[in-house]
Amino acid sequence: MKLTKKLSIIAFGFTTTITSTAVITGTYIPAAQANYNHNYVVAPSDIVFNGGFELDPLVDPNDPTAPNPNITGWTKSEPGNPADTPGITISGIRISNFPNTGNQGLSLSSLSGFSESSYISQTLFTQPGQEYELSYFLASTAEEPDYLDNQFQTFVGGENIFDQKNIDFQPYTPYKFNFTADTSSTELKFEFIDRRTFLFLDTVSVKPVPEPSTIGGIAVTAGLLGIWLKKKKVIS
Repeated sequence: MKLTKKLSIIAFGFTTTITSTAVITGTYIPAAQANYNHNYVVAPSDIVFNGGFELDPLVDPNDPTAPNPNITGWTKSEPGNPADTPGITISGIRISNFPNTGNQGLSLSSLSGFSESSYISQTLFTQPGQEYELSYFLASTAEEPDYLDNQFQTFVGGENIFDQKNIDFQPYTPYKFNFTADTSSTELKFEFIDRRTFLFLDTVSVKPVPEPSTIGGIAVTAGLLGIWLKKKKVIS
């Protein structure tokens, strides 16, 4: 399948019924789920900043080698990047016009000959002992047997909770993992290498479990129930 055709499939094939869940131990459990969607910039209670990669100008779609020097809110590292060589301006991590939601996503590749894994990371402000749900969408343009040479890993607080090699062609597919924060700051890191094709990442989110609004609703409901029971006891 030609790359342009495959990218078109990703650009328009946003709906999927496959997801995954895991705990901090890295357990990977496929499950059926309806199409997932949320605010692609920052949703209420979402502690990831710029999880939809919408805050920076789009890299020139007519120039696939155009570098993307900054992704707002994220730190990126590309060891062995030939862009370190004078006269070469290539970046494997670029804002892309192939999104899951919104107008942009993140393109990840090692096509320029990177010798090591690259990554993007963000330090999240977390509450020790609080459980959180991490979710994101990942797509791949790889196709076996000739173009399958990639790896994608997810780290939370330095712990590897997802590690998959040779991810075959897939449209944007949702992944979900639960973790409990140990400290007031937790690093979220996505590490990858893809020597032949592209991976695409979008709609990254981390939310407390349950969300604050849910906790508030439970408290109000419990309070009203207590008042009702008290009144009933008095009447009786």
